[in-house]
Amino acid sequence: MPLDRPLNSLGFARPPHRTRVVVAMSGGVDSSVVAAMLAAEGYDVVGVTLQLYDHGAALAKKGACCAGRDIHDARRVAETVGFPHYVLDYENAFRAAVMDDFADAYLAGATPVPCIRCNERVKFKDLLATARDLDADCMATGHYIQRRTGPLGAELHRAADPARDQSYFLFSTTREQLDFLRFPLGHLGSKAETRALAARHGLTVADKPDSQDICFVPNGDYAAVIARLRPGAAEPGDIVDLSGRVLGRHPGVIHYTIGQRKGLGLGGLGDPLYVVRLDPDARRVVVGPRTALSTRTVPVRAINWLGDGPLGSAEHAMEVKVRSTRAPAPAILRPLSETEAEVELLAPEDGISAGQACVFYQSGGSRVLGGGWIARR
Repeated sequence: MPLDRPLNSLGFARPPHRTRVVVAMSGGVDSSVVAAMLAAEGYDVVGVTLQLYDHGAALAKKGACCAGRDIHDARRVAETVGFPHYVLDYENAFRAAVMDDFADAYLAGATPVPCIRCNERVKFKDLLATARDLDADCMATGHYIQRRTGPLGAELHRAADPARDQSYFLFSTTREQLDFLRFPLGHLGSKAETRALAARHGLTVADKPDSQDICFVPNGDYAAVIARLRPGAAEPGDIVDLSGRVLGRHPGVIHYTIGQRKGLGLGGLGDPLYVVRLDPDARRVVVGPRTALSTRTVPVRAINWLGDGPLGSAEHAMEVKVRSTRAPAPAILRPLSETEAEVELLAPEDGISAGQACVFYQSGGSRVLGGGWIARR
């Protein structure tokens, strides 16, 4: 009886040279290392870079992904290592799926996370479909997250390096997508290891700085971008306290986020005041003491469940993240349907905002159980 063929490093029972992998290349060090590593292992690598927004503006924009310089860097890596590379114009799709959603969410008083929408609606949807059209066996990215094979199939796990873990931004990855995706950097212990690998492969991007900003938001000025996308949509209104007393005026709710303290223009009122609620319909910014920001109950919608079996109706003890910069905290998930739930935080947290993600984790473990979008209460 013939022995089973051993699996290659990407999990296929065939030699690397017979395994085609599309690498999503942003032009940064992470995805460049993934492409170089896989090519060195003998895989049939095809690099693809997406042009996501205005190329002219991109050329002058530093510190963002998928900009003009980054497209050049990705192409240079492909030429150095020796694999084909394609640039796809996704500008219209990106604007419709990510930028317009970003603007509309802010105008509705939410605080969106466009990087999640980009993964969900562009990279892991349209680009993944393109990879299939190229007859790829899988698609690899430079994200810091781990894909492991469990008893019931592929599972999503946090990166080995907590400082680099990107699971918050990838909670909406579906089971079908997870079957096709690979994350070769998730096991690395630090970014220094990635840069060392880049240097070992002779990549010019080895010391390239990480992207910091949202790619289409120059200098972090969200309001300016929204004003450009939705001219005249920002309407002035009142700043009020919790009792409805008018304390001042504002130029538009798009200039404010939950938990904001600075820039309110309300000096001389005694104790510090924070934005505790946005009411776009009434054009009001509601402020109050820090204690008013404390929340224990979080409504979650559009859930993507990655646990074993259906979400069901029973309570789930787990850990959750309600901000990308916060550590997972103990919570109870109470399902209302297969896509809706109420999350009870065992310890209250401040500044939770509609439009952010609530990501689910296995208690005391690394597995990502999915997540959903925080809804307005």
